[in-house]
Amino acid sequence: MKTFQLSGSLRESIGKKATKECRKEALVPCVLYGGEETVHFTVTKEGIRKLIYTPDVQLINLCIDEKEYKAIVKDSQFHPVSDDLLHVDFLQIFETKPVVIEIPVALEGLAEGVKAGGKLSLEIRKLKVKGLYKNFPERLVINIENLGLGKTIQVGNLAFDNLEILNAKESVVAAVKLTRAARGIASKG
Repeated sequence: MKTFQLSGSLRESIGKKATKECRKEALVPCVLYGGEETVHFTVTKEGIRKLIYTPDVQLINLCIDEKEYKAIVKDSQFHPVSDDLLHVDFLQIFETKPVVIEIPVALEGLAEGVKAGGKLSLEIRKLKVKGLYKNFPERLVINIENLGLGKTIQVGNLAFDNLEILNAKESVVAAVKLTRAARGIASKG
């Protein structure tokens, strides 16, 4: 898993008025949960941009006024019209405490159904998993070479070392759908 360095400064005052002032100064208000106490702090928009606008899951080395924390992004809020970043929630993580996060799915190989004229469809882009952060891969790689025409891969068919998948077992992750051309070939043959 990639790591990201981020530094911030503690917020003295919290509330609507203080938050608006932060945003006027191009700062993003943030909260760190999961530790002994909740930490309210701000980071610069430029400093957090590369962390938020990426599909990758990253471990964050957070430095807030000389104190070091390990965290992951739990949630981020955007303005509904301007799409500006309004707020970020971080979750402090520890070596021995399991965490629940979403990890992107990557498909590997050429499906048999695609060779037969079908169309590959990735139905779930991220899977929710639980485990220790040191066991998290950057992507959950799923081999689809044996996926035939009209067949699917469901969450219940997947297993990853040291990770528990929390999505519904019958949820479809990937499917090879019949196309008109493939239906035509199937009806002629």
